[in-house]
Amino acid sequence: MMKAWSVSFSAPVPYQEGLDIQRRLLKARQDNLIPDTVLILQHTPTVTLGNRGRANYLLKTEEEYRELGIDLFHAERGGDVTFHGPGQWVLYPVLYLGGNEADSHGYLFNLEETAIRTLGDYGVDGFRREGKSGAWTDAGKIAAIGFRLKKWVSFHGMSFNVSNDLMGFSTIVPCGLVGEPVASLKTILGEECPEMPLVRDSLLNHFSSVCNRELERFEAEGDLPAELAALIKG
Repeated sequence: MMKAWSVSFSAPVPYQEGLDIQRRLLKARQDNLIPDTVLILQHTPTVTLGNRGRANYLLKTEEEYRELGIDLFHAERGGDVTFHGPGQWVLYPVLYLGGNEADSHGYLFNLEETAIRTLGDYGVDGFRREGKSGAWTDAGKIAAIGFRLKKWVSFHGMSFNVSNDLMGFSTIVPCGLVGEPVASLKTILGEECPEMPLVRDSLLNHFSSVCNRELERFEAEGDLPAELAALIKG
């Protein structure tokens, strides 16, 4: 198993701040200055459009999003339009996918598998749908995936709905899928929904197993290796 780092954030992170951290990590990983590093965090309310995102999938104007307290970003990831907010974990792996791992479809499969196995920890059946990325349940889509590779280093990644307010998804056509419901562990499990730290640990555990990375885990607010602290804190 390859050694890697993970960094988790306890408080929601504005989207731009998370993107800036990713870009610093991406450059450091491309230059082989750090090992593979996985960020796991929640965002403040944000709508993002990926490379395939179309403006007609936005159901509000920019001014209306501002009034709702929702930031709007055009992201350089794959995929379409999605919503991020507190109560949703976002996994941003910055991984070198060279050699035998140089397969974007295989990496997509691994992210989906991470979500599906995490659902299984809480008795929820998760599955793939042919021709569509992400992880699904009988109640709707629960994990959205959109990533990009630069010099075979990944960034962006996967969001996983836990206890987030799903009303934000009503302001968009999620992933461009008209009429498709969105689910969370909270909407499926109700009062039995696990706490956020438990789901974070499940996601990291399964990511580690599926992606063959042994994660040394850090809290962003705690003690970090000096080179990592400089990249996280800018």
